[in-house]
Amino acid sequence: MEENLKQSLAKAQSEIEAASSLEDLEKIRVAYLGKKGVITDLKKNISKLPNEEKPMAGKLINQTSTGIENALSEKSEAVKKELLKEKIAEETIDVTAHFENHDSGHLALINQTLEELETIFQNMGFDVVEGPEIDTVKHVFDDLNSPADHPARSTSDTFYITDDVTLRPHTSSMQIRVMNEGKLPIKMVSAGRVFRNDEVDATHSPMFHQLECLVVDENVSMANLKATLETFIKEMFGDDMELRYRPHHFPFTEPSLEVDATCPICRGEGCPACGNTGWSMELLGGGMVHPNVLEACGIDSEKYTGFAFGLGVDRIAMVKYGLNDIRLLYDNDKRFLEQF
Repeated sequence: MEENLKQSLAKAQSEIEAASSLEDLEKIRVAYLGKKGVITDLKKNISKLPNEEKPMAGKLINQTSTGIENALSEKSEAVKKELLKEKIAEETIDVTAHFENHDSGHLALINQTLEELETIFQNMGFDVVEGPEIDTVKHVFDDLNSPADHPARSTSDTFYITDDVTLRPHTSSMQIRVMNEGKLPIKMVSAGRVFRNDEVDATHSPMFHQLECLVVDENVSMANLKATLETFIKEMFGDDMELRYRPHHFPFTEPSLEVDATCPICRGEGCPACGNTGWSMELLGGGMVHPNVLEACGIDSEKYTGFAFGLGVDRIAMVKYGLNDIRLLYDNDKRFLEQF
């Protein structure tokens, strides 16, 4: 029996050494240590031996069984380490590798438009200033000559935080903040988000963007306003873009006007996008700064005059890129964003 056990152990060790997978090792374990394995059969035959040989036989069989188990355990660990090494090699990411197809982010269309507008006005000599989106009623309405019963003051139009504080409904409040600094002359633009209690549709949103322009100096006239607007429009839309001025009323400017531009799709010929009028939607409104606004900021309205206008950045983007729905600017649809 001793010789048979030595042969079985040697054979098992040889097979274990040659095994290359955990599945192979499991088959060897079953063949030698399983219910019908070689070692199990030898254990069953101990009862047939003379009593004086049984202890020695049992000892030899246990030693052989332990030897096979140890060999299996060592080989199993070695195979697992090799498998882990292969898996790591397969899953390793080469951070230096060049990938042809990858998406890179870029500014959203509305932010591209904001940057372009600010650049145009900076090139025209304007300073770019920033201001708070939460402002006081004094800056937003009172000092802008807005009557106490003006519809824009109602909660149906403006978002109030307290009775004296609002989310700014326009960037015109920046006129007051800059004029209150008392540094003349003034030539500034200020862009940012504004908020109004509007129903969402193709041309309206409760949050949108405006750019405010203000010039205050001696001898500023409507001719200066017109020249500024025409220079801006040509820079933004091209030389063939025409403007249409319409009289209007704003409490903070007098006289006041609204401005339309040639439809960028049909170039004035008339199309469904412009209702066959040849003109785009209203782009901006403004006029000459009202004397009451100048005086509210401590500026002598007999010596100084000025013009101001506010334009809808979202509508500028819609006109320039031929968009028919303002919601496209905010939906974060990747198919739309990737076009710009």
